[in-house]
Amino acid sequence: MGVQARNNVSVGGAARGRPMMFAHGFGCDQNMWRHVAPAFADDYRIVLFDHVGAGGSDLRAYDRTKYASLDGYAADVLEICRELELRDVIFVGHSVSAMIGVLAAAREPERFAKLILVGPSPRYIDDDGYQGGFTRTDIEGLLDALDSNFLGWSQTYAPAIMGRPDRPDLSEELTNSFCRTDPEIARQFARVTFLSDNRADLRRVTTPSLVLQCSDDIIAPRAVGEFVHEQLPGSELVHLQAKGHCPNLSAPEETVAAIKRFL
Repeated sequence: MGVQARNNVSVGGAARGRPMMFAHGFGCDQNMWRHVAPAFADDYRIVLFDHVGAGGSDLRAYDRTKYASLDGYAADVLEICRELELRDVIFVGHSVSAMIGVLAAAREPERFAKLILVGPSPRYIDDDGYQGGFTRTDIEGLLDALDSNFLGWSQTYAPAIMGRPDRPDLSEELTNSFCRTDPEIARQFARVTFLSDNRADLRRVTTPSLVLQCSDDIIAPRAVGEFVHEQLPGSELVHLQAKGHCPNLSAPEETVAAIKRFL
């Protein structure tokens, strides 16, 4: 099975431009970048893909052992880069893909020029001296709800994650995206995501990074964004006015403007 078919890789934009790779978050696919990626197509070579188990990826490639940690997803990112001979990559990762990008850049720093981390969280569960936004009981309850009723979980959590009660259409889109994901794969990916702890990996990154922090984000609250910024050497932190966890959908213009200023 080829890497491009496995991850449903799509390449467009400026053929001779610097590569700009967009990675989607949990329960989503590359379509979530449709309001952001085109803004860079005139100057950059745009690379979109789906994590295995999402969108148009090949579900037959899913390996529970490989994807038992975020390292498996980071390995896929690097394989795509090698397959397409990408160097000097600008990596844009949303939510859990922000940490996937961190892991990839820590392993092959020479391959990446910049990291743009949208709503990143290295650990979702509170710890001594660290505020992740959730207690362990919170996360266990979330995962139990996902295990017992995936459709109900999607309908309940999507509006809270989107954080835009004034835009029910956005919540509906996120709900539908969750529901298109293979439930069994989504359950394991959720556990890998919400039980991960990649705080120590931040210090391993030397790539210039931008942290985009949304307001009223229940998934990655303000304290988390500030922690990521403090731990990433030489990073820049931008507080967006956008509310919720998905500014690529809810506030694409503001998201694009912040990325362009950084670039």
